[in-house]
Amino acid sequence: MSEVNQLFVGEVFDLYNKKDPDYVFIDVRQPDEWEDGVIPGVKKISLGEIEDHLDQLDKTKKYVMVCRSGGRSNKASSIMKQNGFDNVSNFQGGMLSWYDEESYPLEK
Repeated sequence: MSEVNQLFVGEVFDLYNKKDPDYVFIDVRQPDEWEDGVIPGVKKISLGEIEDHLDQLDKTKKYVMVCRSGGRSNKASSIMKQNGFDNVSNFQGGMLSWYDEESYPLEK
């Protein structure tokens, strides 16, 4: 199996700003973590529920997986790849790096 593509905060911000409808951002943190702020428009599916939602996701889309620091989203990315999603990237550094950029948008 191929390794998961890793994206860093600047790359994720650039993708977010393109507003490309082919890209779907999924935040796999827990609901209480979402209260700290999420990337606007992100889908929220906690890691423990990702497999239950795979049949609702379009395999032709490009996914950017998000968590607090990149660990859980990397695991979610691997699960998706094992289930036939070819275009999945992990946000390495996660929301901790997003929060560090004061100009980056947040939705609470």
